[in-house]
Amino acid sequence: MNFGNFGFGEILIILVIVLLLFGAKRIPEIAGSLGKGINEFKRNLSDAQKQITETPRNDQRIAQGNPMEAREEEPRPEPKRLLN
Repeated sequence: MNFGNFGFGEILIILVIVLLLFGAKRIPEIAGSLGKGINEFKRNLSDAQKQITETPRNDQRIAQGNPMEAREEEPRPEPKRLLN
């Protein structure tokens, strides 16, 4: 098992230092919050990817404030003449 340029001895020393700094009770809490953060990041990344690749329907385009892209337009009435 080789992580880049770190050998087993270096990884073991790092783990012992982390154990001394945070304590045995605190390490599972840190790991759990780190895991939740990674899952939230992945979820947001996949949601953003879906929004980019998904083509919105016409009613979604209107709801998003871009009615020019929606091709289903109602016929406009004739404008009233101000001067005869």
